[in-house]
Amino acid sequence: MSTPTRRGFFGALGSLFKENHTPMRPPYASLAATFDECQSCEGMCVSACEENIIYRDKSGTPFLDFKISGCSDCHKCLEVCVPKVLSDPEQFLQGYAKISMLSCMSHHETICFACKEPCMDNAIVFKGMFNPIILPDRCTGCGYCISLCPSEAIKIVA
Repeated sequence: MSTPTRRGFFGALGSLFKENHTPMRPPYASLAATFDECQSCEGMCVSACEENIIYRDKSGTPFLDFKISGCSDCHKCLEVCVPKVLSDPEQFLQGYAKISMLSCMSHHETICFACKEPCMDNAIVFKGMFNPIILPDRCTGCGYCISLCPSEAIKIVA
């Protein structure tokens, strides 16, 4: 008979608070896109991305990873997409950034403006020196704030 450990207990408790992580799809994807066509594609969108943020999963479906940069809206992935999954130049990204108050250094009285500085849309505002919030109606979901956040407190939500 095995006895439960504190690590197991707190690990299970932590899993209750984890958000579902849906992969962020590349820009310009039509809302009806299933990405099934990408499975037999050569993945030209990955090599065309000037910011190197487009990757493919095991099935060949493209997704965005904002750990090193954000999307510059350059249209290069749109131009090389052979199956035309990326075909809507008006449909930029399908999500916006959200700050975790538990992880954000500014929400814990440490002066940090790392997320605000790269935001070209002025979607991040501070209440005083601390407490940044992201205005969803201004945020394009470009992801530049994510790569610069020292505490990894920002995620894209759909």
